[in-house]
Amino acid sequence: MEAYVKSSIENGIATIEFFTPASNSLPGLILKKLAETIDLLGKDDEAKVIILKSFGDKAFCAGASFDELIAIDSIENGKSFFMGFANVINAMRLCPKFIIARIQGKAVGGGVGLACAADYTLALNSASIKLSELAVGIGPFVVGPAVERKIGSANAYAIAINASEWYSADWAKEKGLYVETFNNSEELDLAIKTLADKLAKSNPEAMMLIKKAFWRGTENWDTLLAERALMSGTLVLSDFTKNFIQQFKGK
Repeated sequence: MEAYVKSSIENGIATIEFFTPASNSLPGLILKKLAETIDLLGKDDEAKVIILKSFGDKAFCAGASFDELIAIDSIENGKSFFMGFANVINAMRLCPKFIIARIQGKAVGGGVGLACAADYTLALNSASIKLSELAVGIGPFVVGPAVERKIGSANAYAIAINASEWYSADWAKEKGLYVETFNNSEELDLAIKTLADKLAKSNPEAMMLIKKAFWRGTENWDTLLAERALMSGTLVLSDFTKNFIQQFKGK
């Protein structure tokens, strides 16, 4: 299977699904398509609520594509790549529709950022998380604001520092990242469908205003995340990062 982003709308419920062969890690093209799809559905009157999910029963998202990271050869290209994550997070933030994230497996780095940028996140109880950027030689600069907003600065700081540690779904639920966790996919999908059905019948204007109110204070993220993308785009050129990725890919 080749990488893709696809979307559909049924009974007011829009679904966005993405897939890449490398554990749903995200290259620039997929990031671009994700941001564009979220933006388009946000403007589509047929879509009342959005579900964001990835394909498969393993990893939700393994973060940035290592193949693209190791190919970055300039600060400009580095910033451009990380702006892909910035654009997706900002699209989720600015979308006037509630976004429900379905986390069926492990989330790493940028995948944690997507889970945090969603308005309502449900997961399997096996869906552990890891903010791995420091271990790679960079930092969770772009996703950091979304993570901090969701779980608080102390918790975000802790997982950013202990970058090789997996944190359980129970931990993520306790800190507010996951609203609820489930034993199996059937329970997870039923909970998502039940909520999405209710929201599809709710007042769109009220939902838009609720979302706007709860995202208050993030109006500077267009500028902030661009600054953070430059930080990551600079660090990704370091020998430390290049060596780490080569060693990881050689395993």
